[in-house]
Amino acid sequence: MKDKYNYNYVFVFYDIEERRVNKVFKICKQYLVHHQNSVFRGHITPSNLLELKTKLKKIINRKEDFITIIKLINQASFEEETIGTNEKNQESLFL
Repeated sequence: MKDKYNYNYVFVFYDIEERRVNKVFKICKQYLVHHQNSVFRGHITPSNLLELKTKLKKIINRKEDFITIIKLINQASFEEETIGTNEKNQESLFL
């Protein structure tokens, strides 16, 4: 039996057909911080994660579009390494 976890931090990566990409961007922006191009990340409650997924499923075409959600229990459960510069980065993981 699979354990149930309350995931409180997520990364969302997507590759969406151009006609729908702005809708997906706006939905993700409601819940997460825009990190880079088609990448969002941030703290999220389990109920908001469910809302986010429900809204995204209504917008996308599953035969043409692709969304990956990486769920983490908390922000401290991974290590991030950045090579190069990302001046648009709006969120620092390590304060």
